[in-house]
Amino acid sequence: MTTTAILMMLLAMGTIWGGLVVSVIWLVRSDRRVAAREAARAGGTGAGTTRGEG
Repeated sequence: MTTTAILMMLLAMGTIWGGLVVSVIWLVRSDRRVAAREAARAGGTGAGTTRGEG
């Protein structure tokens, strides 16, 4: 295999893994934001609602 082929393979793998990591982080952050908003709407009696949302 040539150096160009190896570099292109690494670039493609990096793009795929980067997209997976970004999507997971996005899902976790959006889930936390929705949960905090619903807890605040319910009266703010749940655990962890004293911390202000970003």
